[in-house]
Amino acid sequence: MSDKESLYFHTTPIQIRFNDIDIMAHVNNSVYQNYFDLARLNYFEQVFDQKMNWNVNALVLAKITIEYLNPIFLDEEIVVLSKVYSLGNKSLTMKQEIMCVSTSEIKAKNEAVLVAFGTKENGAILLPDDWRSKIIKFEKDISF
Repeated sequence: MSDKESLYFHTTPIQIRFNDIDIMAHVNNSVYQNYFDLARLNYFEQVFDQKMNWNVNALVLAKITIEYLNPIFLDEEIVVLSKVYSLGNKSLTMKQEIMCVSTSEIKAKNEAVLVAFGTKENGAILLPDDWRSKIIKFEKDISF
């Protein structure tokens, strides 16, 4: 485990597919978001210990930024490191990094603000208490 991984409590391995590669022989920048999305979904399924019921309460993206640092190539083994580091009343902030396993080189960074959304309310809701407590227990070092 690298020093970088020790700051994160969640890791998602990513399978790079041939169709992810562009004419420059590296993963196309538009694909990075798919990797972050997959890892984010994986994170919440693990932390909440269940699949999210999108018909009741969900988390929706309010803001996302990606910083592209280094290209990703087809033959590299990569993982996405994910961490919720801030909890608000109705939202949370998550950071993620794509890392090459063999070199520990960070390929891209992502920060996302997610808002709790109630289907019945058709809008933002307070973060459910059980979500909040499970995230705090999982992250151990979160600020709120």
